[in-house]
Amino acid sequence: MAHSHSSLPDDANARRLLLAFSVTALFMLVEVVGGFLSGSLALLADAGHMLTDAAALFFALLAVHFARRPPSTKRTFGWLRLTTLAAFVNAIALVAITIFIVWEAFVRFTHPQPVAGATMMTIAVAGLVANILAFWLLHRGNEEKNLNVRAAALHVLGDLLGSVGAIIAALIIMFTGWTPADPILSVLVSILVLRSAWSLLRESVNELLEGAPVSMDIEAVKRHLRRSVPAVRDVHHVHVWLVGEKIVMTLHVHVIPPHDHDGLLHQIEHFLQHHYQVEHATVQMEYQPCSGPDCHLSETQADHAHSHHH
Repeated sequence: MAHSHSSLPDDANARRLLLAFSVTALFMLVEVVGGFLSGSLALLADAGHMLTDAAALFFALLAVHFARRPPSTKRTFGWLRLTTLAAFVNAIALVAITIFIVWEAFVRFTHPQPVAGATMMTIAVAGLVANILAFWLLHRGNEEKNLNVRAAALHVLGDLLGSVGAIIAALIIMFTGWTPADPILSVLVSILVLRSAWSLLRESVNELLEGAPVSMDIEAVKRHLRRSVPAVRDVHHVHVWLVGEKIVMTLHVHVIPPHDHDGLLHQIEHFLQHHYQVEHATVQMEYQPCSGPDCHLSETQADHAHSHHH
């Protein structure tokens, strides 16, 4: 298997992810308890943000775990799509949490409630330390270029801002006694949570709908392949989708009849993997031009039609 060489970084990433997840999940619970004890909505909002981090770390762990499970005849792609499904459910839960916190902030703004500034301050500072620790653990994993670890590190970096927000609110309450600072900053933190949730929802829905990776321009891939492999005359019937983090592709390629069929096939597959990180490509090579009615569905004709509409 071509993937065997990556098991060591995977184990290191898994350990880092597990440590960062444990730290984040533990302090999320501390913030929930602290939020209720101190009456601080900003702490509860930050706990909601920490939930996004804990979930991101959990999905990253799931991805590392399930990527190791071999495919079966029933699940030919293995269990990789499970992380996408989990991300989708998490995103919806986060939107619900955000709506609850914003509504609660509105209620508190109209009917201010007492907030224990000192308790809030202590827990917010502890949360900040936890975030710095989690970020440090994950940042050391960046040399592996693991997308999951990088995404999780970005989540935690965003959460640092949430902890800073809770600290600012606590300082304002301790020195001025102005309790509306708490709901105001809880709404600001909720906006951060909503941003994470929205991007997670968009990506997971795109993947569940078998959408092409957002970063991939199919027309550019076709042009690049034609330019780079001289035997390729035309590329059509291109389908690209994601399974977990793996890019899967099927395509028809009209080629000049080669002396070495397998050599050309390998050249095309290597091109796709090297330039576009396509893990699994099914290439149908054809010696005659494509003549069916839907040959050029995604070809330049569609582009012309699209440009006429604008």
